[in-house]
Amino acid sequence: MGCSKWRAAFNSGPLRAQSKLSVFLTMIFLFTYLFYCLSEYCESLPGPAYQHPVSSNDAPEGERLLGAHDASPESLLRRQQSDSPNGLRSSNNISITNNFGSKKLPQAIIIGVRKGGTRALLKFLRVHPDVRAVGAEPHFFDRFYDKGLEWYRSLMPRTLEGQITMEKTPSYFITKEAPQRIQSMSRQAKLIVVVRDPVTRAVSDYTQSVSKAPELPSFQSMAFRNTTTGLIDTSWSAIRVGIYAKHLENWLRYFPLSRFLFVSGERLVTDPAGEMGRVQDFLGLKRVVTDKHFYFNQTKGFPCLKKPVGSARPRCLGKSKGRPHPQIPSEVLLRLRDFYRPFNLKFYQMTGQDFGWS
Repeated sequence: MGCSKWRAAFNSGPLRAQSKLSVFLTMIFLFTYLFYCLSEYCESLPGPAYQHPVSSNDAPEGERLLGAHDASPESLLRRQQSDSPNGLRSSNNISITNNFGSKKLPQAIIIGVRKGGTRALLKFLRVHPDVRAVGAEPHFFDRFYDKGLEWYRSLMPRTLEGQITMEKTPSYFITKEAPQRIQSMSRQAKLIVVVRDPVTRAVSDYTQSVSKAPELPSFQSMAFRNTTTGLIDTSWSAIRVGIYAKHLENWLRYFPLSRFLFVSGERLVTDPAGEMGRVQDFLGLKRVVTDKHFYFNQTKGFPCLKKPVGSARPRCLGKSKGRPHPQIPSEVLLRLRDFYRPFNLKFYQMTGQDFGWS
């Protein structure tokens, strides 16, 4: 009699029935899961797709493009020093592969120049679906070469078949060892150099430096060894970078001219679609990035990417881009133009391009 009452109470009411069903299904799920795990099936399940670190990019310039690519150099390098690339190892293979793409050594590198427009170029290139690029500047071929190619490869984003892996480190162009090191990695690497009027570039370089260190001496004090004689101080990096012909001579010892594309920093501002067409052709890509992607930002003074679908605002370079330059005495600028003129002419001859710098 007591058992009958207990059985009736347990079986009465829709809530009790639902509770019993839930317990029953949960037990089936747990037993099934334990069975497969004990059979080592769990280890063969694919892991989650690779997630890019979300932080600031080689964004000293403050750019944020989709957040996915933009780890700062410091955080990206720290992460990669502690983590191996998915536990996979290869010797001289081209890529480390899993179910979600491959980590390849870059097929194309933006090697220079600082304050030439490299950040804008990389941001524009990322619009293309077949371009995947590291957000942070890896500085592998100038600062971290001793870490080895596998470490360098581990920094790269995963790519699918038909996509290009790229990176940008503008200091490579003026680094003596970089050409030979890149050649050792790949003789077929495509090298992109964004160049700009060396006088304007030097002033821009100084502007960035003085924004971080306001106590710096004046531009003219740093540009000249002797202001009376007008002797230029070529040991100052802001001046040295702009001697493009000298740096290119070093690169041409290791790569033929056909492996280079020289992008005009000025035309990247005045005609971004036209210059991007040249870049896409050089990389063997379909011309996806066109004039429909750009509009000119009057406030900043350079082009921005139009607002993508689903985004709240257009994509422009960060606040550090478009800083007003300090007033430099005209005689200082004239002396610098006289200094750079023979180097510019030689650079035009070497590249077969006239960039129109006066």
